[in-house]
Amino acid sequence: MSGKATKPSPKTKATEQVPRRYEEIVNTITAEYNNLSDGFQQIARFFTQNPNIIALESINAIARQCDVHPSSLVRFAQHFGFSGFKPLQAVFQTRLATAAPGFRERVSALEDELTKNSDHGNLGYLKNLVVRDIAALQQLLEGISEATLASAAQYLAKADTIYIAGQMRSEPIALLLRYLMTMLQRRVVLLDSSGGLAAEVAQTMSKNDVLVAISFRHYAKEVVAIAEAIADRKLPILAITDSQLSPIAKGASVLFTVPEEEYSFSRSLAAPACLVQVLAVATAAVLHPSKRLSPRIPTVTEMALTRAKTKSKK
Repeated sequence: MSGKATKPSPKTKATEQVPRRYEEIVNTITAEYNNLSDGFQQIARFFTQNPNIIALESINAIARQCDVHPSSLVRFAQHFGFSGFKPLQAVFQTRLATAAPGFRERVSALEDELTKNSDHGNLGYLKNLVVRDIAALQQLLEGISEATLASAAQYLAKADTIYIAGQMRSEPIALLLRYLMTMLQRRVVLLDSSGGLAAEVAQTMSKNDVLVAISFRHYAKEVVAIAEAIADRKLPILAITDSQLSPIAKGASVLFTVPEEEYSFSRSLAAPACLVQVLAVATAAVLHPSKRLSPRIPTVTEMALTRAKTKSKK
């Protein structure tokens, strides 16, 4: 871990209550993140992105995955007012205790499945990816609230224009969202890197528009710059990212943190793809309240048939 000392915190742990709930410790870490040393920021990112690992595994196992010495985890916990690592871990364990019934059993079963499939060639690789995607999707289901989805759907349904920024490994998610919103006959502008004008096009946003910023670690610089510029203008942003500590999270009107599973090649797109699909369905329900119980997104073929029928009646 970096030897750089942490910057002086505006708070003093001796005079404030030590966080006892998961939400409190995550909010505290988020608030102090910019004042932490590089090493503590590394630990903070891992803690906020992998709460189940923090709750279930030993300090040595966590340190290996976080690429730090176990003593660094102890110092990290003490920085936030805990006597050691165990009391901090207990906060994360409390979160699991209040999760959906059988969560621990599912985690254990998934770990067993990964162990069984670790040495079975190409089919083993496939099973490994599928099992990890299942874990990420389960975490997504448990981490997204009705209120957050409803708020995002209102922004997407009411906006004059939806601007979408997602590059590098996030680009497929941006393209999927553009497709779905277009099928709902929403006006969409994709802020891609073609022509080098993405930042300039983003500046055409007005107060009646919304930006959907999609970026995961390691964050695409242009997407971060666009999100920061739009946040400075106090315009609405829906952020899809991996952590509350993400640079696109701080200015978000609605924030979705999608679980980050460790893969051998890159981030899986299963969970973020599922998220943008449900955003589209939720938006369809707002646009067509009479079909709220069974909202659907038309296909290209259906839209072509509708246009043909309209034309024939003229």
